[in-house]
Formats: sequence, structure tokens, C-alpha cells
Amino acid sequence: MDLLPLRPRRRAIRQIGRGLGTLDREVFEAVAESPSPLIDAVMPRLTKAADHSKLWFAIAAALATFGNPSVKRGAMRGMLTLGLTSLVTNQGAKRVWLRDRPSRTLVPLARQTRRAPTSNSLPSGHSASAAAFAVGVGLENAPVGLGLALLAGLVGMSRIAVGAHYPGDVLAGLGLGAGIAVLGGRVVPPIVEERLPGAAPLRMEVPKRPRGAGVTVVVNPASGSGTGARVLDEVREALPDAEIVELGEDDDVAAVFREAAQRADVLAVGGGDGTVAAAASIALEEGVPLAVLPAGTFNHFAKDVGCDTTAKTVAAIQRGTVSCVDVVCLNEKQMVVNTASIGAYPQFVQTREKLEHRIGKPLAGVYAMFHTLRHDQPVRIRYDNQTLQTSLFFLGNSIYLPSGFAPSRRTRMDDGLIDIRILETGRPFAKLRILASLLFGRLVRSPLYRELRVPEFAFESVDGPTILALDGEVGTELSEASFSVRYRALPVFRPAV
Repeated sequence: MDLLPLRPRRRAIRQIGRGLGTLDREVFEAVAESPSPLIDAVMPRLTKAADHSKLWFAIAAALATFGNPSVKRGAMRGMLTLGLTSLVTNQGAKRVWLRDRPSRTLVPLARQTRRAPTSNSLPSGHSASAAAFAVGVGLENAPVGLGLALLAGLVGMSRIAVGAHYPGDVLAGLGLGAGIAVLGGRVVPPIVEERLPGAAPLRMEVPKRPRGAGVTVVVNPASGSGTGARVLDEVREALPDAEIVELGEDDDVAAVFREAAQRADVLAVGGGDGTVAAAASIALEEGVPLAVLPAGTFNHFAKDVGCDTTAKTVAAIQRGTVSCVDVVCLNEKQMVVNTASIGAYPQFVQTREKLEHRIGKPLAGVYAMFHTLRHDQPVRIRYDNQTLQTSLFFLGNSIYLPSGFAPSRRTRMDDGLIDIRILETGRPFAKLRILASLLFGRLVRSPLYRELRVPEFAFESVDGPTILALDGEVGTELSEASFSVRYRALPVFRPAV
């Protein structure tokens, strides 16, 4: 069938547009002229609550305070998406297609807001923000997102009921906000909890210690910018029978831990992840369970075992709840409890963490990747009969989530696997391709990205020794490194799982 000539086609499109506009106005008038005490009472209050996104800020605060980890991530993603959507809507979309607001004279006085909006009508900013927040939360937690989506729909309806927008404006706003949220999910994929069945946790029977008898606590009071001193105060109050050892600047950390472990039934450590790794190694050698107090700056290990507060660790000691977790052994002698890395990965993490509290983790991750690749010092490594150049190499104890080059957390620490992520930068236009893949959420499918989950891994630095960072601390120079999992070797006090 032949296509219509250009002018008749344009005329047909204009006629369709006019028809949709007429339908839009008729639906608005039908809603405006419908007498309903319920609409008169509810819709003005709902639209007022959503002014300046106050409703969504309040809900995000509640989710972040009382929600589980996926809900808290959803609250953060929802707020970041809402902020971006508000910027796009008010500074971009409303200036593309000019449309006057509907006439408020058709709306009963009981429904009208005090101040009539003066910006363009298309699209509805309230609806766009509502959809952005709801879909952003839903990407991390679908049930909560579904409930918020229903609320977002009501907010959109309230904008019609109070005479602020035509139905088409609301639909456009909802579509815009949802689209930006979905695009954000492609750029920074949501964390998907591991659904594969695994072995049940390996628990150990240990005595309850309601007052901390037999526990030796080694804490660096200066760690975490003073957090260590606060942790000490909490431990003294909750576990009065525990022995307290304060680390000084000139102490031999390994010797202090060894002496403490030899006379203790439980070795407790408060400090950064590097200090925790040193304590874990001694606890393994001396055959005593480990308790970890979150006294460092980031406390990755403590958070991943469920002891993100001192109170949780103390409760686990008092109740005697212990389960075993994996550790990774480097070259048969050094323990890794969190991560190891070569190349510029430590710089990438430092740059991202420095900015994520100001601009959010997604944007901080993109900037950190750009900054790192621009100032990288590539390393050539050989593994599994292949040689490649990499600027970013990450190795984790147990599987980290999400996939991609922003691993942030572990749901289990006893899966018997090493998580390895490598970005290859030696190919033509590699850096440009990596950044493009990251921006479009396609990094995990890029041929320049490698992700392995294995029980053992070894590599050789082709051009001589390279610096290996372990658990956030700069380690020694190595030409060869071999990593192997010690499956469920370390007993740790943690909440029952």
C-alpha cells in the first residue's frame, strides 16, 4: 500500500493531535464537573502534600529509617531519580511544548488550591516526580514500589481534580518520571539478591557470656576519627567482665593480638578492615572465635556479617551466636577478609566514596571511573594462559553484589568462592568503550569486562612487581599472587542467620 503524500500525512497528524486535545479537555471537564465530597476532601490535601516533593521526602525518610537493606537502597535510588527528574522536567520538558493550564473556573472552589500554577502545563511535574520516586524504589524492592506506584497514580489524579493539569499532562509526567527511573536502572543496575539455594550456615556451639567473661577486646581508640573511643565506652558498659586492651601508635599490632588471643576464649577487635584482617589471621592460628566491633571508617566486614553496630556484636557475644565465614589466603600465608586489588582500583574506590555522600553513588561511580581511567597506571597480568592489560582489578572474599564495577555488599560470606572483576584497557579505544558501556548500563556485557567466581585464582605481573592492596590497606609489591578460599574457616560472632 502506498504511503500518503507528505502534506496529507502532516494534515492527518494535526487532526489526530487536535482530536486528542479535544478528548483531553472533555475528560478534564467531566472530572471537574463531577460532584464528589470525597474528591473535594482528599485530593486538595494530597496535592498539597506532594508540593515540592514533601510527601516523597517524608516517605523516603521513613523507608531509610525502618526498612530492610533493599528498601533503604530503594529510598536512596528513589530520591536520586526524583531529583534528576525534577531537573529534566522543569528545566527541559516544560520548555519544549508550551501549553496553557486548564481553566480553574470549572473546578469547584472546595478543590482549588490557593495559588494557581504559572508554569507550562505539559508535563505535570508532580506526576513526573511521583513516578520517578515510585519506580526508583520499585527497582530495588518491588512490593514497596507497587504500593508507591498506586500512591503516585493518586497524586497524578489529584492534579486533575484540583484543576492544575489536563489528563494528558499527567500521563506525560508519569511516563517521563518512569522512563528516567528505568534508564537509571540500566546505568546503575539494582542489586538482585542471590536466589540460588546454598548450604545452611555452619553454626558453632559456644557458651553465653552475658557479662563478657573470657572476652578480650582489642581496640584502637583513635580509629574511625574517634569512633574507637565511643565503642570502648559501649563495651565497658555492656560487658563489664571483658578485658580491654587499647592499641597505641607504637604497638606491634600482630604481637598484641597474639598475646590477647592466647589468654582469651573470645578475641574481639575494634578498628578498620585492615586491623580486622590482622585479628582474623591470629584468631584462626590460635583457634578462638572472632568478634568484630565497627570502630573503623567504613567497617565493610562488620556490616556484611550483620554487626553494623556495637550493640549487635555485644548481643551476639552475650547470646553465644557464632557462625563460620570464609577467608581468602594469599600465597598460603596472608589472610584477606574483604578485598584485594591491583592497578587503580583503590584510587577508584577512594574517589567514589569521597563524592557519593554529596552527589550520590551512581554519579560518583561514573565520575570516579572517568577520573581513574584518565590517570591510570595499567598493569599487565597473566592468568589462565592469557595475558591482558588492566587498570582496574578487584578480588573479593565471597560473591559481591551487584555485578559490574561498583560491588558494594555481600549477602553471604560462606559460599566458598572468590569474586573477581577485571577491566581490560589494552585494546583500541578501550577507555572510551568502557565509559560508554558504563553510561548505558552495558558494562557487564562488554568484552572488556571479566567477571569470575572461582575457589582459587592466581596471576603473574608480567612487567615486574606490582603493588597489591589488601582490605583497604596498601600491601607489598608482588610479582606472583595466588588466592585460595579457606571455606568456613573463621568462626565469627554475628546475629543468628
